[in-house]
Amino acid sequence: MISNRLWPVLCCLGIAACASASAVPLTEQVTGQQILGDATEAQPSGQLSGRFLHITDFHLDTHYKPGTSIERVCHRDKGAAGPLGAQGTECDSPEALIDETFRWIEDNLKGNIDFVLWTGDSARHDNDERIPRTASEIIDLNEVLAVKFIDVFEDKQTPRGLSIPVIPTIGNNDIMPHNIFKEGPNRWTRRFTEVWATFIPEHQRHTFEEGGWFLAEVIPNKLAAVSLNTMYFYESNSAVDGCAAKSEPGYEHMEWLRIQLELLRERNMKAILIGHVPPARAGTKRNWDESCWQKYTLFLNRFRDVVVGSVYGHMNIDHFMLQDSHDVDILAAGENSQHDPDFLVQSRSTYLNSLRENWAEMPSPPADMSLDTWSNSGLADAAGGALGKKERRFFDKIGGPWAERYSVSLVSPSVVPNYFPTLRVIEYNTTGLEGVPLWANSPYSEDSIEAAILDDESDELDEQLQKKKKGKKGKKGKKKKPHFKVPEHPSPTAPPGPAYSDQTMTWLSYAQYFANLTALYGGTSEVDSAAGSNINLYTVEYDTRTDTIYKLKDLTVRSYFKLAKRIANRNPRKDDILPQDTEFSSTPIEESKETTEEETQATPPAGGGKKNQNQNKKKHKNRVWRTFLSRAFVGYLSGDELDEVESEN
Repeated sequence: MISNRLWPVLCCLGIAACASASAVPLTEQVTGQQILGDATEAQPSGQLSGRFLHITDFHLDTHYKPGTSIERVCHRDKGAAGPLGAQGTECDSPEALIDETFRWIEDNLKGNIDFVLWTGDSARHDNDERIPRTASEIIDLNEVLAVKFIDVFEDKQTPRGLSIPVIPTIGNNDIMPHNIFKEGPNRWTRRFTEVWATFIPEHQRHTFEEGGWFLAEVIPNKLAAVSLNTMYFYESNSAVDGCAAKSEPGYEHMEWLRIQLELLRERNMKAILIGHVPPARAGTKRNWDESCWQKYTLFLNRFRDVVVGSVYGHMNIDHFMLQDSHDVDILAAGENSQHDPDFLVQSRSTYLNSLRENWAEMPSPPADMSLDTWSNSGLADAAGGALGKKERRFFDKIGGPWAERYSVSLVSPSVVPNYFPTLRVIEYNTTGLEGVPLWANSPYSEDSIEAAILDDESDELDEQLQKKKKGKKGKKGKKKKPHFKVPEHPSPTAPPGPAYSDQTMTWLSYAQYFANLTALYGGTSEVDSAAGSNINLYTVEYDTRTDTIYKLKDLTVRSYFKLAKRIANRNPRKDDILPQDTEFSSTPIEESKETTEEETQATPPAGGGKKNQNQNKKKHKNRVWRTFLSRAFVGYLSGDELDEVESEN
C-alpha cells in the first residue's frame, strides 16, 4: 500500500514532469554543515574561478500564503504551509524562499562562479482553479526572476553590465497552456526576447525570436552555452510533431544545433547544452519524441569532441541518464514514428528502477578486471596493447577505454520544494585558461564578427532546406539515405573530448546544496526566530569530490558509466554492500573518513528528511543504489518510503 504522502512523489515520476590549480574547491564536505569559502577568497579579478551554477524550477508563486492548507496548494484555509515553502507537497515557491535563495547566492557564490545556467519553469503551476494563471502573470514571474539575477550580478563598470553571463531556457510551465508551444515566432518567443534581453546576445535575439533557442559564449572563443528549446522535442507538446519532418520546428532546431556544433568545432571551441525537459528514455518513460531523441543522441556522439556536458531540470529528482549511441537508427531519426499515448507515461516510481535495469544491461568488464583498476594507467595499457582479449573486447563494446559509445545528461533537482529546495555548483578544469579574456570585459562589438559567420551559415542552411530530396527510397540494391545531414565523427587523430578525458573544460565535480526545511522549521511551520535574517538557508547535501559512496573521480562519461554499473549491480562488490543489520535511515554520517565494511552505513543526504517511524529493520544489499535512490528525492523520503519506491520494481 502506497502512503498518501508518497503519492505526489510517485506521480511526479509518472508524468512528463584531476583538478587544475586554479579551480580551488568552493566547499569542504562536512555533511549537514555549510563550509563555504570566505567571501575574501573570491577569485582574483581577471581570472576564471572554474565553477558555475546550475539552478532550475523556481516556480515562484506570489499567491502563496504561510499558514494555509497544503491541500489548497498553500493559497487558502488554515494549515502547515511554512514561510519558506511546504516541503514534500505540490505547493509552489513563496517569494520568501526566492528572496532567501538569491540572498544566499549573492553572499556565497558571487565572485566564485563564472556563469549561471538557468533551466526554466520560473512560473507557478496552473494548479488552482480559483486562481487561474494568465499569460501576463507568467511573463511577470519570469521578469521578477530575471531582475533578481541582474541585481545580484550587475556590474555597470563592464561593457555588458553584468559580471558574469546568465543563460536561461524556456520551461513547459513558462507558457500557457502549459506544455503547448507553437512554431515560432510566437507571442512567447517575442515576450521572452524582451524579458531576457540582458542575457541573450544581440546577434542571437532574432534567432531566439524565431524559435526560442540561442547560443552564447560564456568564455569568449573558448566555451559556449547552447540554450535548447526542448518544447519542440517534448512529447507532451501536441502543437508540434517531433524532429523528422522538415516542416516541423523540431527539425529546424536540430539542423540549427548541428550547424552551431560544426561551427564551434571549426573554431576549436567547446559547448555545454542546456534545456528544461531532459531526454529521459527508460522503461515506458519517454520525455522526448523518438525522432528528436535519436538526433540528439547521434549529435552528442558525433560531436563528442565539442560537447562538454549537458544539464536539465523539469523532473525535480536528482539523477543522470546515459544515452547509448548503439540505440541510434539514423534512418529512423529522419522518420515520424507513432506512439501509443499510454506508452509515453511512466507509471508510479518505476522510472528509476527502469534506469537501473538499463544500466544492468550495459556491457560489464571481465570478472578479473575491476572497475577500480580501470585507471589512467589502465588506459595507457589499453592504448599500448598490453591488455588481454577480454579487456579489449570490453573496451570495443563500450566505444574504447573512454566509453565513447555513451553520453551523459545530468538532471538537477529543483528550487521548488517538491522535496527540499536545491541548487548545484559544478567545478570544471581551467588548465590553460589562465589570463583568457573574460565575458564581462568582452564588448558586444566582437560578437558582430561571430554573428556574420552565423548568418552566412544560416543562409546556407536555408538553401539546403529548400532543396528537394530525390529518390527517397533509393534505387534497387542501394541503401536508403537519411533525410537530414548526418554529422561527421571527430577526426580519428583527435584525442577524446573533455566529456571523456580530464583536460581543459572537463567537469570535475559538483557540490549540491539543499535547504532542509524540516530541520529548519524544527518540527513546526515556523522558522527559528533566533536565526532572523542571518539564516543560512542552503547547506551541503553532498559533494562528489569527497563523497565515498559514489567515488566519482570526475564527471566524465567513463566515471558515470562506472557509477551506473555499481548502482545496477545486484551482487555488489564487498565495499558496496550495505550490512544486513543496517537500517537505512535519515541520520547523517560523516563521509569524509575511510570506513570498514563493518562500519559502513548507506549515506543519505545530509540532515535528512523525516525519521523512519517503523523500527523494523530492512535489509538492503547495494548501498550505492540505496544512496542513489535517497539522493534522487533530496533525502526527503524516510526509509519506509524508499522501501515502497524500491518495491515498485
